Amino acid sequence: MRLTSDAFDEGGAIPSEHTCDGADTSPPLAWTDAPDGTAEFALLVDDPDAGGFSHWVLTAVPGDATDLPAGEGDTIGRPGRNDFGRAGWGGPCPPSGEHHYRFTLYALSGPLTIAGEADADAVR
Repeated sequence: MRLTSDAFDEGGAIPSEHTCDGADTSPPLAWTDAPDGTAEFALLVDDPDAGGFSHWVLTAVPGDATDLPAGEGDTIGRPGRNDFGRAGWGGPCPPSGEHHYRFTLYALSGPLTIAGEADADAVR
């Protein structure tokens, strides 16, 4: 699969509208080449420069979806708990320096069965 965003280039800076310095809306994402038989997707966004700090946990994205429009991901999938302690997108807000963010999309052959609100460890 290939995961992209119209808001920023791979390795590029995430625009402030998707961070705590702006509106903190989730960025637009799109993907191609999902495996046949995908029942649903799960998405994790974390910061490897901050020990894997979780910014977004999103499960139950329909298997026929090919994108998440800006600000709408939490209404398309089921938001889980991020490391800010709340459900849904929590944009970059590093205390100092430059950080990198890893967007990982999982194509699942069946629904996740996680009791309660999922966190990144439960999804992994």
